[in-house]
Amino acid sequence: MSDREFELEGWDDVEASAGAAASLAQTAARVDHERQAINEQALAEQISAAVEAARPGLDKIPDPVEPEGHGDLTAEEKGRLDACIEGVELLTKAYWIAGKSLDTIATGRLFRKLPHKLEPERCYETIEEWADLEHGITTSRCSKLRAAWQLGEVLNARGYKAPEGQVREIVPVYNKHGLKAAIGLYEVVAQAVGADKVTAARLRETVKLLPGDLALDDDDDPDRIAKTLTGALGRAEARPAKPSTGLSERVKRGVDQRAIALADRLDRGRIPRNEVLIHLFEAFADDQDSRVFDIVLERMKKVGQ
Repeated sequence: MSDREFELEGWDDVEASAGAAASLAQTAARVDHERQAINEQALAEQISAAVEAARPGLDKIPDPVEPEGHGDLTAEEKGRLDACIEGVELLTKAYWIAGKSLDTIATGRLFRKLPHKLEPERCYETIEEWADLEHGITTSRCSKLRAAWQLGEVLNARGYKAPEGQVREIVPVYNKHGLKAAIGLYEVVAQAVGADKVTAARLRETVKLLPGDLALDDDDDPDRIAKTLTGALGRAEARPAKPSTGLSERVKRGVDQRAIALADRLDRGRIPRNEVLIHLFEAFADDQDSRVFDIVLERMKKVGQ
């Protein structure tokens, strides 16, 4: 083999090595690109699956079916129950979202260039007009949604699952004393009975206990607001309860039954309970005939013994 042939052969080896290295680099780059594409596809699929899982929709709620038995729920029934509970809880989330949306539209008068549904030549003048015609939301409902969304947002951020009915009961406190007072009242009740035992009825009764001259300011320290509320409620609960003037269900049923018998005797149609009460009061107050008065007197003596 000549020197020239050796040199050429050596040069060919170097060139082949360089080509092999370039090929390997290209292959590695292609593999990295494909791996990246696979990872991106997997990530996109994961995102898509998460979005689909979070998407609300009637198609995700099981159709109503008869129970599979009278005992414990089957695995399938538990699955249907969980899906339906999530659907019900969406109502609370939708409430706050709708309220904030309406308030944002109203505050910024974002409806001002929207053509009126029935009179296209003009635009809407108020949020109530737009909400009513476009979405069937009454003026009263619109006001309640706008008033309550901040309360719902704060309570949710603090870990409370406060549905619309509960929040509506503390809106008067919010309107009169501010956001901190309303949230403070909810938390006082939650701490007293347990967060899972808070109900709209309990909040309603608690709000009624607040004195009319309660002095609270939204700029006050939250701890001071909580102490003021706790003290006011404690004093209200310590006061003796007013005697109830309402009739028990048993007495109401008895009055209605006797009213039917009375109507039969008089050959009349239905006699309302209020008419019977009017006659009873008149008979009790009759100073010429004390029979009803005497009967009431004897009954009260027996109760007092």
